[in-house]
Amino acid sequence: MNNPKEEFVRKFNQAFLANDISFILENVTEDVYWEMVGDRILDGKEKLKDFFEAMPEDAGLDSLEIHHIITHGKMASANGEMKMKDKSGKLKTYGFCDMYEFSGFKNPKIKKLVSYMVAKD
Repeated sequence: MNNPKEEFVRKFNQAFLANDISFILENVTEDVYWEMVGDRILDGKEKLKDFFEAMPEDAGLDSLEIHHIITHGKMASANGEMKMKDKSGKLKTYGFCDMYEFSGFKNPKIKKLVSYMVAKD
């Protein structure tokens, strides 16, 4: 049986697939820090919101498969594969690993997220 933090991480990832930006923004702290390693850093909820608002509507994920979710204390990680369009519009497969730090234990929100993504094809 999955623990609550595992379920939350799964729902958070599925929100990206469903383009549910309101769910994502509701579940991060005001001072959230998201580093997309080798790409960009979003520092604060407003920057995160601006990032999502600037994305083209068809730029979202096409599919998502989570292989593992590991949680311990205020930390969690998830890895898997996703398919999304690259900058040229071609559908590509990427491997990903996300590292989460939560704001606390009771009703936690994501305080820090570090994402690694590598093209597979």
